[in-house]
Amino acid sequence: MAETLLEVNHLKKYFPIHKGLLNRTIGHVKAVDDISISIQKGETFGLVGESGSGKSTVGKTIVRLTEKTEGEIKFKGVDLYTLSPQELRKIRPSMQLIFQDPYSSLNPRVRVGDAIGEALLDHGLVPKEEIRDRVLDVLQSCGLSSYHIDRFPHEFSGGQRQRIGIARALVLNPDLIIADEPVSALDVSIQAQIINLFRKLQETRELAYLFISHDLSVVEHLCSRIGVMYLGSMMETASRDELFKNPLHPYTKALLSAVPIPIPKLKRERIVLKGDIPNPADPPSGCKFHTRCPFAVARCKEEVPVFRDAGAGHFVACHLV
Repeated sequence: MAETLLEVNHLKKYFPIHKGLLNRTIGHVKAVDDISISIQKGETFGLVGESGSGKSTVGKTIVRLTEKTEGEIKFKGVDLYTLSPQELRKIRPSMQLIFQDPYSSLNPRVRVGDAIGEALLDHGLVPKEEIRDRVLDVLQSCGLSSYHIDRFPHEFSGGQRQRIGIARALVLNPDLIIADEPVSALDVSIQAQIINLFRKLQETRELAYLFISHDLSVVEHLCSRIGVMYLGSMMETASRDELFKNPLHPYTKALLSAVPIPIPKLKRERIVLKGDIPNPADPPSGCKFHTRCPFAVARCKEEVPVFRDAGAGHFVACHLV
């Protein structure tokens, strides 16, 4: 049985809403509302959903870039929120985050080699005289050349910048990489190259990924298990093959209907959802999706569905299943 690397139990992240001269809290934005996931060593778990569903907040809360409201996050069996700043610093190299826009996460005045090697120096993982060799090695692993080490971020294309972002995460030899929409800003041909790079690195380094995306067609090529989020809550989780073959939640079916079919002659009924995603500061009662669900009944408006096992490791939160 594979080792459980990351375990997230009933995670909640609420952002307070302040108003008035006294800056009183008048409500909360429920960005993440009771999420539970687990990731095994060497596994890729895909987290998908529309913009505003809380996917990125999950990733940032896991690595403690933002603090949780409730719940438990265990990494290698250790509760991250029980660690002191010094203890957390020691474990941070094992968890790395790749951002959606690599250019905004790179200092335009710092050469690429220094940007990648900075964390090695900061954590004292490699002697100073060995850092350049380590950076050159990881650049090569990510498909870049040795002469790139002395260039500045503006001298690279979008795909090359994302490779730099991957190299910066990889240089610390992490066990888990949280990739937040890492290919959404890239051309389709470049997307394929970056996805193949993720797969190659996983095979050679036994990496685990939490791959965050709004595009199910991208997730299909990389992830072994998939979770579907809507308005801060998990709607459905299953293995990749099971989810694409037998989607159970109406929201998942709508997302899958938008995935392009490679064979033009084949047709798929497009499910167009009405309206926009509701305000997370004032979510609907009952099932959060009922305001846009074409199959909603009275029970959906009144009662929150239980996230239950539908068999074969397939979990869904829907009264209609």
